[in-house]
Amino acid sequence: MTTSPETLQPETLACHAGVGQDPAYGSIAPPLYLSSNYTYAALQSKGAYEYTRLANPTRDTAAGAIAELEGGAGAVVTASGMAAMDLLSYAARPSDLILAPQDCYGGTYRLLTQKASQGYFRVRFIDPTDLDALAGVLAQEPPKLLLLESPSNPLLRLTDIKEACRIAKPYNTLCAVDNTFMSPLLQQPLALGADVVIHSTTKYLNGHSDVVGGALVSATTSLHQFFTDWAGVLGNTGAPFDSYLTLRGLRTLGVRIRQQQQSAQQLAELLTQHPAVLQVNYPGLPSHPQHGLACRQQAGFGAMLSFELQGGDVAVRCLIHSLKLFSLAGSLGGFESLIAHPASMTHATMDPAARQAAGISDQLLRLSIGLEATDDLLADLRAALDTVQTQCLMSSGA
Repeated sequence: MTTSPETLQPETLACHAGVGQDPAYGSIAPPLYLSSNYTYAALQSKGAYEYTRLANPTRDTAAGAIAELEGGAGAVVTASGMAAMDLLSYAARPSDLILAPQDCYGGTYRLLTQKASQGYFRVRFIDPTDLDALAGVLAQEPPKLLLLESPSNPLLRLTDIKEACRIAKPYNTLCAVDNTFMSPLLQQPLALGADVVIHSTTKYLNGHSDVVGGALVSATTSLHQFFTDWAGVLGNTGAPFDSYLTLRGLRTLGVRIRQQQQSAQQLAELLTQHPAVLQVNYPGLPSHPQHGLACRQQAGFGAMLSFELQGGDVAVRCLIHSLKLFSLAGSLGGFESLIAHPASMTHATMDPAARQAAGISDQLLRLSIGLEATDDLLADLRAALDTVQTQCLMSSGA
């Protein structure tokens, strides 16, 4: 039986990244190199490492593991997910156009609009799920960069990555996919034709809500070198200790994702059956308009979902107050279950008109499902929804 990387399962690759490769003492766990600089062997004779802003052994081990999981030529580990998104933007020049999803993460929207307002590039927000419309936009003015989110944050809309990349390639458009919601265990955009994959490693890759980081994975060596050079100039590379913790968290990604998405499926089904809920967004539901695409494109449905409540602001406040196991916080992908109100939290920097165009209503709530017992999460959410139904909606006559 062969054990080449091409035949190993992703969980195995994550577990074995850097294991037993310590050249000094043969330690099983890769060591943490905190040194900011490294000695030269002689004048004009530097070794593999010179200065940690440019390269670091611990960061390189984490980057290698992430690149291998995504099937990329290399990865740049950055100080945050937004640092990775900013690094990606350096692929565009002032005259270039970037196309981005209109319902993208609020931080991405803010970065692109603010940099565009300062003349770094031009940006246009579109609905990439409509492939015919996407083809028309590309033909009208070919962009330098097509940025995709699939599933999107927070509406869980899917883009057919393979088809979108196929449509864009004749125009020499760089195709990048934010894969934070899925992780490389559930979706591999490079295999579907993308050129770049973006991660907020803060989320599922680390998975313990104690590190902020990002990664940019490139399909080709030349593209990876381009982003590596820019990262060294900008100094937005990740810290060694953060890289060490991210690599440690990566070891358990497979078992975490399996448990989290199992719970997410049952919670989504509960939400669809409750009278206090207007709409549920989860690709694992057969009622999701892109359920079939999710089955083809993804190896699972993930652990993120969103839903709209009846009753407006009163119902939203009532539900959040009634939940005991879901913390009100803006992140996702950790061991703990979270609830977020996108309009006032993750997407607050989008103006109301932009949120309305994207479909992000004031009664939309987003859940990140953690590792708590599924039955406990179900009981907590059901009790909170019942409270909304009996104390808020019935009293208001909704």
